[in-house]
Amino acid sequence: MQSAGIKEFKNQLSRYLAFVKKGDDVLITERGRVIARVIKENSRSSSLRQALQPLVLKGQVVMPKCEIKRDISDPVKLSGKAVSKIVLEDRR
Repeated sequence: MQSAGIKEFKNQLSRYLAFVKKGDDVLITERGRVIARVIKENSRSSSLRQALQPLVLKGQVVMPKCEIKRDISDPVKLSGKAVSKIVLEDRR
């Protein structure tokens, strides 16, 4: 497993992506603390929970206890001009 700070990861992105292509994980750190993990995309897509399981076992990730609602409410329809039109008029 490779590890890199944000700046180093950004500056040598191609190098770290080559590690990922080979199947190696890359940990991205900020001030010495892990903030992200880059893993190879699996052609047989596994669930997010399965992918995070090693981190859960190490205590680096805590999974939510309840299911996250993903419902997106419908936009509210109001009478009058669209906000985008008002902004454009104001810019003139």
